[in-house]
Amino acid sequence: MKRTPSDEYLEKAKLLDEEACERVLSRARSKLMRRLEDRKVTVQEVVAIQLELEDEDLAEWRARMAEIKAVEEKKKNKSKKSD
Repeated sequence: MKRTPSDEYLEKAKLLDEEACERVLSRARSKLMRRLEDRKVTVQEVVAIQLELEDEDLAEWRARMAEIKAVEEKKKNKSKKSD
């Protein structure tokens, strides 16, 4: 995982208090934590990358849910027309 955090997420990471940073770090993937332990990245960079990954995952989940809801709505409308 050769990923560098964007400036936007670095700013978000800087604004977090210590407790919030710890919570984000607890959710960090093992590759990120190994990079932190090897001192290849800073704590702020790990937090920023993790926040960015979580936002990407959330956007992907929302897109999938929108597709599922559209399919369900289509099925529901079809069954109403059949009645």
